Amino acid sequence: MGKSFEQYQKRKLVSSYFSVVLSIALVLFLLGSLGLLLLNTKKMADHFKEQITISVFLKENAKEIEISQLKQNLTMAEYTKTATYISKEKAAEKYSEEIGEDFVDFLGYNPLKNSIDVNLNADFVLPEKIKEIATDLAAKDYVQEVSYDKPLVGLLAENVKKIGFWILVASGIFTFIAVLLINSSIRLSIYSKRFIIKTMQMVGATKMFIRKPFIWTNIKLGMIGALIAIIAIIGVLFYVNSLFPSLEIFKDASIFIFLFLAVFGLGILISLLSTFFATQRFLNLRSDELYY
Repeated sequence: MGKSFEQYQKRKLVSSYFSVVLSIALVLFLLGSLGLLLLNTKKMADHFKEQITISVFLKENAKEIEISQLKQNLTMAEYTKTATYISKEKAAEKYSEEIGEDFVDFLGYNPLKNSIDVNLNADFVLPEKIKEIATDLAAKDYVQEVSYDKPLVGLLAENVKKIGFWILVASGIFTFIAVLLINSSIRLSIYSKRFIIKTMQMVGATKMFIRKPFIWTNIKLGMIGALIAIIAIIGVLFYVNSLFPSLEIFKDASIFIFLFLAVFGLGILISLLSTFFATQRFLNLRSDELYY
């Protein structure tokens, strides 16, 4: 009978610990994912900004030396990420592949122009800066036209600001929710031991002596939960990297070290504070209040 009760108590204890670890892991995983998204918002925004292309179309009478000089100047400009010269023959070949037929044969001539496609550095992908660059390039005698997607540039700049703001707001809200959920799980775990706490107090144990094992146990559970969350985040990172290799997610390792340390530290800190205040609450209750 005694042995059966002891096994029941052990199963109940393990179940309680498992519940705490699972809740901590799930909450920290969500929080870590949001933190990762927040830290990489600029990186992802920069990636999309740098896909914007300014096409500099050249006149037919543009000299080879002028084209070469322009390409060199663009390559060396601080606003340029890449500058690629595309001959009208190459452009016609590419366009023919896209539409599935040779339009040059159909028309009898090639209407396209020689051009230089310029991808800008992300910091310069702003409506006013791109307009200034385009105006400067269009002023050259051998440039016929400068073209770029104006509506897309404006929309991208506006949406990047909105997304960054709402991610920050969401991160703040989920941080608050995370603290509440982990705190609730730990409080429920300690609630089941409230009579043990009061019994120890009644036989003369100090509050620090009573709190110490509870704090240490839940800190360990917090560490385990944080490690599980970190492993899950790493798994998601590898999956996202396989889908979008061009983002080069693992290029900056310092971001991930900072994030993982923050998740691990947060797991410990929330567990410590939640356990401290939960045990303090039951230590301050009278014996008859334990039943309510």
